[in-house]
Amino acid sequence: MIRNYFKIAFRTLMHNKSYALINITGLALGLAACIVIFLVVQNELSYDQYHRKADRTYRVTLGGRDYNPSVAFAIAPAFKNDFPEAEVSQYFAQQGGLVSVGEQKYNQKVYAFADENFTKIFDFTWLSGNAETALKEPNTVILTESAARKYFHDRDAMGKIIKLNNEKDLRVTGVIKDLPSNTHLVFSFLVSWETIRKDVDTSHFWSIQGGMVYITLPKTESAKSVQARFPAFIQKNWEADIAKEKGLLLLQPLKEIHFDRRYLNQISMPRSKETIYGLAGVALFIILTACINFVNLATAQSLKRGKEVGIRKTLGAFRKQLIMQVMGETTLLVLVSVGLSLVAVTLFLPYTETLLDIRIETANLFKPEMIGAVLLIVVVTILLAGLYPAFIQSGFQPLKALKSGVSDNSNGKSYLRKGLVVVQFSITQILLVGTLIVGSQMDFFLNKDIGFDKDAIVTFSTGEKVDVLRQKLIDNPGVQQVSFASGGPAYNTNFAPFTSPELGMTENDVTEIKQVDENYLSMYHIKLLAGETITKIISKDTVANLVVNQTLITRLGIRDPGKAIGQRFFIGDRPIRIKGVVQDFQSESKHKKIRACVIMYNPNSFWQASVKLRPEKMRETLASIEKDWSELNPKSLFSYEFMDDRIAGLYNQEYKMYTAFRLFSAIAILIGCLGLYGLVSLMAVQRTKEIGIRKVMGASVPGLVVLFVNQFIWLILIAFVVAAPIAWFAMDKWLQEFAYHINIGPDIFLISIVTTLIIAGVTISHQSIKAALMNPIKSLRSE
Repeated sequence: MIRNYFKIAFRTLMHNKSYALINITGLALGLAACIVIFLVVQNELSYDQYHRKADRTYRVTLGGRDYNPSVAFAIAPAFKNDFPEAEVSQYFAQQGGLVSVGEQKYNQKVYAFADENFTKIFDFTWLSGNAETALKEPNTVILTESAARKYFHDRDAMGKIIKLNNEKDLRVTGVIKDLPSNTHLVFSFLVSWETIRKDVDTSHFWSIQGGMVYITLPKTESAKSVQARFPAFIQKNWEADIAKEKGLLLLQPLKEIHFDRRYLNQISMPRSKETIYGLAGVALFIILTACINFVNLATAQSLKRGKEVGIRKTLGAFRKQLIMQVMGETTLLVLVSVGLSLVAVTLFLPYTETLLDIRIETANLFKPEMIGAVLLIVVVTILLAGLYPAFIQSGFQPLKALKSGVSDNSNGKSYLRKGLVVVQFSITQILLVGTLIVGSQMDFFLNKDIGFDKDAIVTFSTGEKVDVLRQKLIDNPGVQQVSFASGGPAYNTNFAPFTSPELGMTENDVTEIKQVDENYLSMYHIKLLAGETITKIISKDTVANLVVNQTLITRLGIRDPGKAIGQRFFIGDRPIRIKGVVQDFQSESKHKKIRACVIMYNPNSFWQASVKLRPEKMRETLASIEKDWSELNPKSLFSYEFMDDRIAGLYNQEYKMYTAFRLFSAIAILIGCLGLYGLVSLMAVQRTKEIGIRKVMGASVPGLVVLFVNQFIWLILIAFVVAAPIAWFAMDKWLQEFAYHINIGPDIFLISIVTTLIIAGVTISHQSIKAALMNPIKSLRSE
């Protein structure tokens, strides 16, 4: 019997190829998008959970007024001494390094230093080497598989030598598989901590240079009990007054690092769980839209099969048999759609790294949880998409069905179908509003209120011969302006505590320190609000005269920049006098409030050159700069970064989500259009004779098209009333994650409703024009 159901279902679908094609396309798109989103969400929620000790592993971080994932290098050795029961590891990530292998040189973006405990706390897949001893000795290095292949091609890397930054010869003692995409750790190779241990300061608590400390606690010790011992630990090892700071050191669970938005100064930026759940919500919207699309098309098709159902019932078919027949057709359609969706997903997965910056292996499709999720989606889709059309079709009255070929359509059924379209329109407008708001926020990130000029500015290392390089850049006709500094406005490397007892500020706050030349403010168009600008003078006075930003004087309780001139505060123990105040500029991402900043002249810290290029000859100018730079630094490789790209990099996570929203919203809208097409087809079938009579009475084609369109205007308006508050609430909550964000204005909702009307109008017009052009004789001759 079941075989017979599927045989009839197959013949029916072959007889209605356009119906089958549209339905299969809509379902396949919906299922494919749903599966991809499931893989992305699964990947995001599983960050760092594959380590065996993940439940007991924590990162020691710095709390207080600000949250910093880095702590002083003094923490790890003191922690090992005072907490012998814990496994403690020092980790120090580096952005940018030169690797030499024989005569070949490579610019490596990210690598790290780590001690021997690192490979005991974290689990890696070892291709060669010993995890217990690989990082024990100085001048040793562990390579990832990609790095080993890059440096040594098909040769065995073990025991080979690589030179780091033209200084250290490192012997390869291990090769591990590339890190999975669901980890906050980012590196291409690990250098033993012993290589630099003697070169770093481990005596000062406030000497924060970017190092991170990880600990694994024994099963008998809780994080709460360890953290309760921190004040005594700080007081014992450092000055007693530091212990007065509340929440100074914190334990951050390893599994929460990827989701903790308090810590932003790290290579792998965190992402909020709300955003991930929002993406899962998009998947739900898509599969719901696909099912509504299926129901509308199936209902439209069932009305054309009224005579078939009438004959079946006359010959003795039971309602249960008719329901099983429709469910068989639905199951066949869904299974074909699943097959196509899996093929589409397999073809799409290699592009997820490019589009979404998330690497997902095809093998993930065959994991038990993924297979279970696909089966669940299939069952739910069959039930959602098949039951309603099955009950509608099996409920046709034989006499009416045989007389007209089309079953009657009660108001209840009509309202349900129209309600489904309202849901579709609502989903479409929610996704449209969400995409528009995310896009507007991305534009705000990159272009609005950053406080400095970023256009056509390129940054690169100053190299060894700083003064010679400066002169060559000034003489280059393609260069407008040049500035040397410790880092451009969007680069952050140096932070320190500051206080001002004279102004009543007794608790430490954190300030960024930028060491720049005399051209820095003018080239970046950073506005001077009061006092003097940066001058080419190295102060030898006990009290340093420096320029500060608005935020710093606000923290000191001063509102008027003019009144801040001459006021004093302390960076550590060093007294500082304010000689100038500049307007705030965005040196970090807009997730957090602008930080206090001190700007000073210091040629000893000119590590980065910033060059404003003339826009007409950028390519030629960059080639010329590279030639001059390479001649001055023959042992190094030239590498540059545009300031635009640097700022965009601060919002990689948001851009991933923006890309995902655009992609999956487009799929949802496309599926929604197919559903709308189905409902218009239903109307055309129901009103065939009415259209014929109207044409005979003189109705024009445009008039008939308007007749169809008018049926949907109020549905769109109802959907907008439903969608607008939902979209506003969800997106307003998302915007609260950022310290600076756009305001949701009425223009976004206006664009959404107009876009929806256009999309609906185009979709409706196609089918309604086709119905209006039909020869009235064909529709009326049966009467």
